Amino acid sequence: MPVVVVESPAKAKTINKYLGNDYTVLASYGHVRDLPPKDGSVDPDNGFEMLWEVASSSKKHMKAIADALKEDNALILATDPDREGEAISWHLQEALTARKSIKKDTPVSRVTFNAITKSAVTEAMANARQVDMPLVEAYLARRALDYLVGFNLSPVLWRKLPGAKSAGRVQSVCLRILTEREMEIEAFRNREYWSVKAVLASPRGQEYEARLVSLAGKKLDKYDLENQTQAEMAEQAITSRDLKIQSVEAKPASRNPSAPFMTSTLQQEASRKCGMGARAAMSTAQRLYEAGYITYMRTDGIDMAPEAVAAARDAIKGFYGADYVPAKPRIYKNKAKNAQEAHECVRPTDMTIKPDDLPVTDVDQRKLYDLIWKRTLASQMEGARLERTTVEIGSDDGQVTLRASGQVVLFDGFLKIYEEGRDDVVVDDDDKRLPQLSQGEPADKRIVKPEQHFTQPPPRYTEATLVKRMEELGIGRPSTYASIVTTIQDREYVRKDRNRLIPEDKGRLVIAFLENYFRRYVGYDFTADLEGQLDDVSAGDRDYKDVLGRFWTDFSASIAETSELRITEVLEKINEVLEPHLFPALEDGGDPRLCPNCEIGRLSMRTARSGGAFIGCSNYPECRYTRPFGPPDPEAEASAIPPDGKLLGEDAGDEIRVFKGRFGPYVQRGPVTEENKKPPRQSIPKDWAPEELELERGVMLLSLPRQLGPHPEDGVMIWANIGRYGPYLKHAESTSDRGGTNANLEGIDEVWTVGMNRAVQLLAEKVASRGGRGVAAKPLHELGEHPDEGGPVAVMKGKYGPYVKWGKVNATIPKGTEPEQVTMEMAVQLILEKAPAKKKPAKKKAAAKKKPAAKKPAAKKAATKKKE
Repeated sequence: MPVVVVESPAKAKTINKYLGNDYTVLASYGHVRDLPPKDGSVDPDNGFEMLWEVASSSKKHMKAIADALKEDNALILATDPDREGEAISWHLQEALTARKSIKKDTPVSRVTFNAITKSAVTEAMANARQVDMPLVEAYLARRALDYLVGFNLSPVLWRKLPGAKSAGRVQSVCLRILTEREMEIEAFRNREYWSVKAVLASPRGQEYEARLVSLAGKKLDKYDLENQTQAEMAEQAITSRDLKIQSVEAKPASRNPSAPFMTSTLQQEASRKCGMGARAAMSTAQRLYEAGYITYMRTDGIDMAPEAVAAARDAIKGFYGADYVPAKPRIYKNKAKNAQEAHECVRPTDMTIKPDDLPVTDVDQRKLYDLIWKRTLASQMEGARLERTTVEIGSDDGQVTLRASGQVVLFDGFLKIYEEGRDDVVVDDDDKRLPQLSQGEPADKRIVKPEQHFTQPPPRYTEATLVKRMEELGIGRPSTYASIVTTIQDREYVRKDRNRLIPEDKGRLVIAFLENYFRRYVGYDFTADLEGQLDDVSAGDRDYKDVLGRFWTDFSASIAETSELRITEVLEKINEVLEPHLFPALEDGGDPRLCPNCEIGRLSMRTARSGGAFIGCSNYPECRYTRPFGPPDPEAEASAIPPDGKLLGEDAGDEIRVFKGRFGPYVQRGPVTEENKKPPRQSIPKDWAPEELELERGVMLLSLPRQLGPHPEDGVMIWANIGRYGPYLKHAESTSDRGGTNANLEGIDEVWTVGMNRAVQLLAEKVASRGGRGVAAKPLHELGEHPDEGGPVAVMKGKYGPYVKWGKVNATIPKGTEPEQVTMEMAVQLILEKAPAKKKPAKKKAAAKKKPAAKKPAAKKAATKKKE
């Protein structure tokens, strides 16, 4: 009964169903070993020897596999069919050999299957092989490179650029893509132009729209109508003439479907159509794969197995009819130079399972399966047949010509079920439908309207367009896209706003530093070439240590060159590099770096301890002028808070001003004087924009803390105030009293509106909650009895988010999943993944209690272990 090892318990459960009782199927729970995050884990001076360490969370899984091998002396490694999966199999074999669980007579084999179906698993078992060392070496090279870059470059950033968190071989290049786009947007200057459109009608009264394309016998280019005056003259030229149809040209056209999904295109479409980030899309696809519904989701391949093509064609014929099946199967070829391990595309394992019939309740899984199923079938469907029509309308004197365009779908073909999404869609006149029009017939003018336009800056990247750009540049690989995009957000180098990725100050500073001191290593060509070398390693065409050696020789020299750099030198260099961006030339020819406040100091970029950046005056502290990092914005500066505060107005003879302080913005009553060194101040709540604060609200803030009156039971005062953690009530003699009882208020405005009855109730609930510790919390959602083990399963509200509770097991619900969306199937999966991790502490405690009671036997056991 051989021991089969896969990566996840869900996959183990599915495979066990196909293999039956003749095999013991266990999960490794992902990678079992990693490089410890310390100096020396990769040793360039010793042939790039790598020091691996079994993760503490993996030790129990390794023990379970080792124990199983004591009874069944045969090991089958069945991890995922990619570079990472091959690496995990290699790690398992190495680690089990090191602990002598694999002996000389232990047969070890490697099997891979692109889909978890009975036929795929059975076929894989019949075609076992050994671990593919070129693939493993490609993984080793990639892991060593990432370690050498991250571990050597990140400390340089920490020392030279306060607030920077890390740099990475691929993440920094990805960040460069985003910062360059942001620079393009900031440097963009829009240009005005006009167009003229007319709503015309046929003799039968059917309306259609046409645009002016020729004026005074000359073809109009995009910017020929520069202003309203020219547009109105063009409008007059149209309205003063009779128009008729000069020509009608209809041309047949066709559209063919897109190729089936590979990893990158799946991530892009999941972002466009389902609103899923790259990480969420891959996590959802992983669950579909492990349940046996789709093929492996990490692939560069777009080809499909012949039997899958035949199944897709049969499904199309059955669901939509023979007209939708092309005469010959469609063949798609990989564009990638070295498609990762030649995997198939991402497709359903059973083409006959329509999305509505999928036995899954998870909303995201259903959405993603729907996308994969439709894309797969569409890729083998007949193309769409269209008719594109262009109509020229003009005056007899040839002074004006208008054009109307449209199309008619003669046969929808693949469009019946699927059309690929588009990024930053621009309205296309060709998509419109035209009425029946004939040459020579009059065109009746209903409306003639000039339209003003402005050129638009290039759009910021979404996760979909960023993945697409990385793919075009050859940076990273499909299996890494999701983690890279996630990492730069986790590092706070980039934020996501309405699905767009915007580089933060600290991200832009990191790239400015790297482009100046490590330019080669954030170069697109260099990074893409390195990826190509790693592909050569995986193909067995290049030695991975040669790749590492050439890289390390130059990279270590670049690191050494920065060792003597001072922070002030680095910041001044970044000032120079970013000067056109931070200090653009002034229209009057003046010095753009002269401080506008004191007119003495010079402006320069400075970094805050938080890692952010700002523009400040060199004449500090005499001049406290600052402005946000980036080009000067007159409108923002007009509404911003100046160094001497922003005057809101007067109240009771005192000036009320808003200031920017060390701990945030605050409002102040009156100036600081010798007699009054600490005038009344109050912090402005985070939810209130300090630049938009009005006098009335400023006075309200300065009235705090608010006295509600004495508590009806003990006569001690009740206060309402805004503190560090938000609005609250305090039951104490004074607000500075460290004792008493505090109770949170729901909203800022409640500080001024809460009444005595409500305050007494909230304070009483707070006191009661203190005495009620340990009382069972009420479930948010009761799911019923565990289907396999029994016992109630419920969704609970926790301090750090909702979680699933079953007995003593508490399993966190993934981000983005609402508590009400959790089903019993999801809950059981989460419990299954969490439960083993919860058993270990209990065993440790039990052992700790027994040892003091019997010290001598315990010592003997320890001695025995040492001998082993």
